Amino acid sequence: MTPYPFLLEKTETGYGAWAPDLPGCVAAGATLEETRRLMREAIRLHIESLREHGEPVPEPATLVEYAEAAP
Repeated sequence: MTPYPFLLEKTETGYGAWAPDLPGCVAAGATLEETRRLMREAIRLHIESLREHGEPVPEPATLVEYAEAAP
């Protein structure tokens, strides 16, 4: 399976996640571990649904980099 990057964000009730290369593919959970697991499953199901409906599956295009803020 092709790896798709996803972003995680702390919320008031836990964590949310989304995949920039798969619009509409999101997940939410109470813990970071749960959200990661749910997001991996959401990506798998999202791609499966695209294929079942004869829609194109976009290639991952998001690049991830980090920057440190000055102290």
